[in-house]
Amino acid sequence: MPTKSLTDARCKAFRPLPDKDQKVFDGGGLFLFISKTGSKIWRMAYRFNNKPKTISFGPYPEISLSLARQHRDSVKAMIANGIDPMAERQAAPKKVVTFREAYTRYWDGRHDVSDGYKRNALRGLEMHLRALCEKDVGSISRQDLIAELNRMNEAGLFVYVRRVRMWAGQVFDWAVEQGFMLSNPAAMIDPRKAFGKAKSRSFAALELSDVPAFMQRLSLETPTLQSVLACRMLAYTWVRTNELRMMRWDEIDLDEGIWLIPAGKMKRARDHVVPLPRQAIEILQHMKMRCRGSGYVWPNEHTITRPMSENAVLYLIRRIGFGGIMTGHGWRSVGSTWANEQGYNPDAIEMQLAHTPTNKTRAVYNRARYLDVRREMLQAHADWLYLCTVRWDVDTRFVQRRGEPALRLEA
Repeated sequence: MPTKSLTDARCKAFRPLPDKDQKVFDGGGLFLFISKTGSKIWRMAYRFNNKPKTISFGPYPEISLSLARQHRDSVKAMIANGIDPMAERQAAPKKVVTFREAYTRYWDGRHDVSDGYKRNALRGLEMHLRALCEKDVGSISRQDLIAELNRMNEAGLFVYVRRVRMWAGQVFDWAVEQGFMLSNPAAMIDPRKAFGKAKSRSFAALELSDVPAFMQRLSLETPTLQSVLACRMLAYTWVRTNELRMMRWDEIDLDEGIWLIPAGKMKRARDHVVPLPRQAIEILQHMKMRCRGSGYVWPNEHTITRPMSENAVLYLIRRIGFGGIMTGHGWRSVGSTWANEQGYNPDAIEMQLAHTPTNKTRAVYNRARYLDVRREMLQAHADWLYLCTVRWDVDTRFVQRRGEPALRLEA
């Protein structure tokens, strides 16, 4: 008997890698194939007449671990009797399902995503690929698919067309593994080249004069609400919203007051060191007690294996009355404006924003000094935000002057 190395819990826990497919072996040639798109397919490698071959058993979790092992044992029995399992399968009558049947069966088997996400995917496929719904999924070509996606692209749905292509591609992956079609037409479409892009717009951000009103309104929310704490953390660190969402405990050194964001999570693909002001450390100490064992600092409210929603902070900002004039990303603009007005080193400001400094040679040479400057800068900025919250005289506004020590706040 082959050695059993997988468990159902491990199969559920595996997550796709952004840049490559994965194979996780169970024994006896059986392995779980995890594609970059998130599909999980049972496959088995075997040899027949001294030639290497691979056969598919179907998607996980629709095909359970125990059932996949039964299929593996059946294949091994066929090989022992001189029968090639792939030849036997190809000789069987061709199975036909419509595209609608295929995507219904595929998404019914996806128990690793929320019901809301499944409804969104099914609605998107039904609305925008309606002309393909009754076609034999095996007969759908690249041209059939791109014709429908082009209608979305021409309507200006530049972001949504990419999602529909992705959802359809996952269904086609499943149909290939089930033997309903020979290849995935969505995989032949490069969304970077096939579809347009909307004109980029700057993220909405507050003017410095509006920050006190925002901070005072934010202080009226439940102070331990995760979205409130996350919004404050964006204000204290000037990181991008997605970098904050993906923040993990193994990236943080609370004793040193440092957060090291690995290159793979950064827009410019290089490690980024974020010094943490005192207020940020206090938030992290609080989150450590309530993260429920998650590797994420900001876990999803429904499952600890995923980060919080990408819209959590944006919804909070809208709820408190600043929708359209502020975003989570807007704290980067607020921080940059404040620091430049206070006279901080422009290269240090750009490095804190993880931008490329104008003088790259000088930036590398001064990296160590920038860390100290950035730590001082972020602490002074966090203290300014605190004062915006607790006391603000319209006629006598507090300004943290360059060179003065950061304020010492009462515990």
